[in-house]
Amino acid sequence: MPRPPDPAKRRALLAQVRAYVLRNGLADLSLRPLAQALGTSDRMLLYYFGTKERMVAEALTVFERRPLLRARDLLETVGSPTDPAGLRRFMEEVWRQSGEPDVRATLPLYLEILSAGVFHPDRYGTVVRDIATEWTDLLVSVFAGIGMGQDRARTQATLLIYATLGLLIAPLADGHWERADKAFQALLDSLEPGWHTRT
Repeated sequence: MPRPPDPAKRRALLAQVRAYVLRNGLADLSLRPLAQALGTSDRMLLYYFGTKERMVAEALTVFERRPLLRARDLLETVGSPTDPAGLRRFMEEVWRQSGEPDVRATLPLYLEILSAGVFHPDRYGTVVRDIATEWTDLLVSVFAGIGMGQDRARTQATLLIYATLGLLIAPLADGHWERADKAFQALLDSLEPGWHTRT
């Protein structure tokens, strides 16, 4: 009977994989050079993770500093917003955290995964869908917490997530983060008045 994978070794490999992919991206990612850089073999990586795509997806999913987990921690620490002003403050803090160096460094990789998920849905499509779904579900619960009905909460959450994603991606091309900051505030300015309608 084969020995089960060592959980501690698996966690250590995931951390190394994440660091490697952040440095090198996905475009030319190949198991053999990756394994060499990690001081292991491609067979060992497949033993622990099954496929290259699953390995990358899991490395990002367990990243304890990723924005979704930070947002959840924030809600647990300060409590879920109870009014539109509180919801705005929550989103402003989420946006502020997205500008921290360790988070911003991951954005090009997420853009690569987003693109790969579109062109090769069998590889990374589930990663992209999971990210969007988790963020939307989180915000649906926040909108519901201020008294908004489920259908409207989902529409507002989707609008906020998709618009915010665009504001995070565009500056990767032109470098105008200060414009994105102002645009995000303008987005909240336009949306917040509608959050007072609880239907």
